[in-house]
Amino acid sequence: MDEAITALVLAGGRGRRMGGIDKGWASYRQRSLIEWVLSRLARQVDHVLINANRSRTAYEALGWPVIGDRSGGYQGPLMGIWSGLCAAETPLVLVVPCDTPCLPLDLVERLYASLGAHDIAVAHDGERSQPVVALLRRGLAADLERALAAGERKVERWYARHAWVSVDFSDCPEAFANINSPHDVVSLTAS
Repeated sequence: MDEAITALVLAGGRGRRMGGIDKGWASYRQRSLIEWVLSRLARQVDHVLINANRSRTAYEALGWPVIGDRSGGYQGPLMGIWSGLCAAETPLVLVVPCDTPCLPLDLVERLYASLGAHDIAVAHDGERSQPVVALLRRGLAADLERALAAGERKVERWYARHAWVSVDFSDCPEAFANINSPHDVVSLTAS
């Protein structure tokens, strides 16, 4: 790849469906979800940022910079994405959630190969789009700031304002299984 890439791991939510626990620290196969995600990205990116609004000391202990939302109040993934775009120093930013422990080991390669002249490349698992698994140009930060100020909170609606491409990952849909509840941990472990 010709351009450096920063991975932005979104771990800034409230974890309501997980009973209020910080999802990044939920356990899956004897490791935390955040550790699984970081291990999947290890050889794919040049830098990592973790977007977290709590458990900051624990996340910092993982050895990567931790950034909170630039505006408080748990405003959702778009706020985390904007915060990451503002903090990143590379031209491209890979966005992934902290609750997807089986991400493809060729995720970045495939998204980058499809990005071309587009602003955003979004993973598609064959059945549905995975809007918080995407490669974005850092230069989109100013437009996202304006969208947030205007009240936008839907990731896909904001993407639609830009040149974006859907990237086919139908050969590995299980790689995008995310853990949103204790039941999901049991289901994913059983598969």
